[in-house]
Amino acid sequence: MTTTGDKALEASIKAACKELRLPTIGGRAAAVADEAARAKETHLSYLWALVEAELEDRADRRRLRRMREAKFPRAKTIDDFSFDEAPHIPAATIYDLATCAFVDRCEPVIFMGEPGTGKSHLASALGIAACMQSRRVRFVTAAGLVNELVEARDQRQLTRVAGRYGRMELLVLDELAYVPLQQHEAELLFQVIDARAEIAATVITTNLPFSEWTTVFPEPRLCKAIVDRLTFKAHIIETGTESWRFRKTMEQRTRKGGRKKS
Repeated sequence: MTTTGDKALEASIKAACKELRLPTIGGRAAAVADEAARAKETHLSYLWALVEAELEDRADRRRLRRMREAKFPRAKTIDDFSFDEAPHIPAATIYDLATCAFVDRCEPVIFMGEPGTGKSHLASALGIAACMQSRRVRFVTAAGLVNELVEARDQRQLTRVAGRYGRMELLVLDELAYVPLQQHEAELLFQVIDARAEIAATVITTNLPFSEWTTVFPEPRLCKAIVDRLTFKAHIIETGTESWRFRKTMEQRTRKGGRKKS
């Protein structure tokens, strides 16, 4: 497009696409037109190429927005996880969960194991997989969620905040049962868990077996109710007791010590 008329038309297309919120079509119309002319494509093929580019770019932007909204502390994917170093963790099951069919079925996923065994990594990976499908995801620690709920209650915003967490397609709740909760804190947390039960999917990490959750949730009946909600139709994956982070640290120290002696 080299004529003055073509340049004016290109400017008009860009302006119209800006108003219609079609930035990719506006930005690529001229280049795709040149490609279509060289390839002798039909008008419909040219139009579809532009529409397809707009759809792909919009999907990419939506996925990035979902990632930002999820607030992952670190972007860790399944491909970053070394199953060779944790052979007891069922890789096939994890990859199957990453299809996010469990999100459609509103099923919980519970990663249970000692610190350093990959719980948070795998939980984040499932959350990121859901974001890549443009699903609404939120990552939060149990302590962080409880603090947010307490503040919302004090500001008379509890219904709004709890509702926001209830609407998330996937909630990744990290470090559940790590620290003891006061009765009112446990009750607030239960509100979110109960609201999501069988309605939306939740991924949880915990370092305690269910039999020890009474050390965290002070009221036995409430503890039983929380366990009941979280374990119904749940995928429970034990990540083990040996910290691979600690093992890696010791291996690195051993290698450094060996190099110094030589």
